[in-house]
Amino acid sequence: MRRAFLAFLCSVLTLACLAASDVAPAAASARRHVTTTKESSVCRHVHRARARCFAVRLDRVRRGRVRHAAGPLGLTPADLTSAYSLPAPPAGEGQTVAIVDAYDDPSAEADLAVYRQQFGLPACTTRNGCFRKVDQTGGHSYPAADGGWAQEISLDLDMVSAVCPACHVLLIEADSAAQTNLGAAVDTAVRLGATEVSNSYGGPDASDDSYGRYYHHPGVVVTASAGDNGYGVSYPASSKWVVAVGGTSLRHSSRARRGWSEGVWDGTGSGCSTTNSGAGERTSTTHCDGRAVSDIAAVADPATGVAVYDSDSFQATSGWLTFGGTSASSPIIAAAFALAGNGASVTDGSWFWSHHRTGLNDVTSGSNGDCATSRWCTAHSGWDGPTGWGTPHGVGAL
Repeated sequence: MRRAFLAFLCSVLTLACLAASDVAPAAASARRHVTTTKESSVCRHVHRARARCFAVRLDRVRRGRVRHAAGPLGLTPADLTSAYSLPAPPAGEGQTVAIVDAYDDPSAEADLAVYRQQFGLPACTTRNGCFRKVDQTGGHSYPAADGGWAQEISLDLDMVSAVCPACHVLLIEADSAAQTNLGAAVDTAVRLGATEVSNSYGGPDASDDSYGRYYHHPGVVVTASAGDNGYGVSYPASSKWVVAVGGTSLRHSSRARRGWSEGVWDGTGSGCSTTNSGAGERTSTTHCDGRAVSDIAAVADPATGVAVYDSDSFQATSGWLTFGGTSASSPIIAAAFALAGNGASVTDGSWFWSHHRTGLNDVTSGSNGDCATSRWCTAHSGWDGPTGWGTPHGVGAL
């Protein structure tokens, strides 16, 4: 009896071991094949006293390699139009949105053509007069190419196209990421007829006494990204002459009346500048004696990011990509202003302090860090640092 039991036990254990040997490799293989995501700042290496771009790429990694989809993966032009209730063409006709970035993107126009064709947007080319690319003085002596800034340029151009397909697009490439060169490029953009200028970069909080002259262009909307390092202020977003743009997480939601839910992206910059005076802010609201950041916001979370096409950087990260960062939100807001066609009335960053009562989605959840004054880093009803007065709901507030 005992011998029979032992034989039975051995057979059971053998089957269990065989089963385990069959399952374990499959389970291990499944673990090896799991796709994970990681966020990568495309302008990681920044020289002292220079700005960095605020584009954040969402990479999908499988078997240790970055994998990209054959087609768009991320929010599309239709998604942005739906989420922010934006008007369709001909809104934006006659407007020129300028993108200011550092270094050269040799494939900027070709990549833009792929993006626009993918989503059925009208062609925007040098030949038809819709697209124009110049150096920081307005000529064609382009600076050295840079793979990270090229991806930033693709993000900026695609977001302007997504929000305002009827707009003309002007790309100004600064000689370097020095604040003086980027500022000179802003001046060139205005001189060449831009009605809106987007700046998706920033450096440490600086003084308008040093650089404010580059951003002081009454009658032209100048937007600037609030930053991607969580709570804290960067320049030029802290300039009183610009519209400071914060960032949100944006998701489809069947429970929300607008069909979308939106909260603070925890990477967005915000805060109270210690170097610049306010742009019409009320201290009783902001509890900030200087320039309070931000004024308005749009999607910036890479995890809920936008689809972008870029082919001219490192081969491992070319093609259809997903991007976030406040580099996405700044051109979105600049293009939304273009849809309103009201830039001539905008004199500085104080616009939303008198135009926030209608036409904005109030963002009331989320935080980007710890701060001495809750509104500087945590969403509230009304104004708060991470999202300003909210995100666009049509163009009534613009």
